[in-house]
Amino acid sequence: MPAFAKRMEYMAGSADIIRGLFGAMNDPETISFGGGAPASDALPVEQLREIANDVLTRGSRGVEALQYGPVQGVKQLRDIVAEKLLAPKGVPATADDILIVNGGLETMNLLCQVFINPGDVILCESPTFVHCVEIFEMFEAKCVGCKTDDFGIVPEDVEEKIRELHPKMVYVIPTFQNPTGKTLPADRRQKLAELGSKYDVIILEDDPYRDLRYSGEELKPIKSYDKTGHTVLANSFSKIFSPGSRLGYVYADHAIIDKLIDAKSATNSHTSMLPQILCAEFFVRGYFDEHLKKLCAVHKERRDAMMAALEKNMPEGTKWVFPDGGLFTWVELPGGIDTTELLKESAAYKVAYIAGAGFFVGNTGEGKNCMRISYGNVTPEKIEIGMKRLGDLIKSKL
Repeated sequence: MPAFAKRMEYMAGSADIIRGLFGAMNDPETISFGGGAPASDALPVEQLREIANDVLTRGSRGVEALQYGPVQGVKQLRDIVAEKLLAPKGVPATADDILIVNGGLETMNLLCQVFINPGDVILCESPTFVHCVEIFEMFEAKCVGCKTDDFGIVPEDVEEKIRELHPKMVYVIPTFQNPTGKTLPADRRQKLAELGSKYDVIILEDDPYRDLRYSGEELKPIKSYDKTGHTVLANSFSKIFSPGSRLGYVYADHAIIDKLIDAKSATNSHTSMLPQILCAEFFVRGYFDEHLKKLCAVHKERRDAMMAALEKNMPEGTKWVFPDGGLFTWVELPGGIDTTELLKESAAYKVAYIAGAGFFVGNTGEGKNCMRISYGNVTPEKIEIGMKRLGDLIKSKL
């Protein structure tokens, strides 16, 4: 067999972590806090069955849904993104500057195609979303972690590393961050946008959780502070519509969108037409607002159940993040417990989570006593049972 491309070696570490994300999810007896999916019982199955029945006829939009479509995406859906999802957040977008993509992750891939050469530096939070690190490493970029505190990434450290390393891009998840659940304050958002402009660096704002807010004050996206077109806003319909639809969007300066369209055309021609049309009709028929209320109510209940279960079951000295939204919390254990090793024993307790060390780039040794806990697709009853199991396992090591 011919040799594999060098990029496969470069991304091997992050790829191993991604494989591990899905391991315990296949055991029906295991309560898994490892996945990042929203609640299955809140998916809009009945509404989409109705829409599909209406759409998939020759007299309606059946031919459009099953035929090739525009590279940039269905204009109706791009208008909805601009008017319904961005304008209310303080981002005055137009459909011409929006590209519909295959899930939020395709934006990262396309941006790397457009901007990243082997050896380019990408700054990211520490810890950060490992799936995106896998993509960056596939393009042979060097990922460098920046300091974070209780409020997220520290702009002063970002600026210091920009001056030192001359990165091409800064990747940040500002709202209910994956994996920590933290939210970046407004002043830091503005500072990041200003750093992008000052140093001619792309600020890649990945914001797929922002609409799942259950408490706290809504904040403007980093993109709303951007004066020079250096901030690129990536988002997804996975958490607010359907993960299986594989729909996302990117909003950026038109010069960047033009290049992304070229890369998209060369990659897969266009995003699937059927889910785009189903999603657009979902908004047009007025289903989205009530659906979002339901999503937030369901996930708030699970967030609150998780916070109560942590308080009840974790040993003294454990720390965790109280997230104002999203699907995750970050747990820091006492006593020098290695959560990677602990995970091997958790199978016997029929409970799973994601060990924290893999979310830190560069094998720094950070996060060994941490874990990412997802409550999104776990019922309150199973949260209580699963956290009791996990708490008993942790206490047995102290």
